[in-house]
Amino acid sequence: MPSEKKVKKPNSNLLTGKQDFLKDRYMDLNKWTNVTETFSEDQRHYSNTYLEICEVYEGKLEVSLFSSKVESYEIYFSFGIMYGIIYVEKENAVLKYEEVKKELELEYHQHKEPTKEFINEFGEKHKVCLPNDIFFDASGLFE
Repeated sequence: MPSEKKVKKPNSNLLTGKQDFLKDRYMDLNKWTNVTETFSEDQRHYSNTYLEICEVYEGKLEVSLFSSKVESYEIYFSFGIMYGIIYVEKENAVLKYEEVKKELELEYHQHKEPTKEFINEFGEKHKVCLPNDIFFDASGLFE
């Protein structure tokens, strides 16, 4: 069911210069760093959701939890070429958030980048959705 929802995430600030800034600035080794306060209150509100927490790990992993009063909670993550959203019910949101962090961290320590097998297994297990508001530079496709 959750994978059928129209994906409207993530907050564009998480995928553009803000993300690079966060990952460059918060490079503590072997530690998740809470960077939620780097977002203004206005930035934390996005299309009926609210950024509850955003953490980065060694500047390579990012996991964020968005709450909602009207829809499922959303966990946004990024790790190398892999990123997406996981929809979760409010009651399970924090546990799922911690589970996602642990799985991404383990894969990072084992391979430094997500393997094809990990991407497929993680995506299927968590019913990962791809954000539809990310812009791709497709100019290379037409050269």
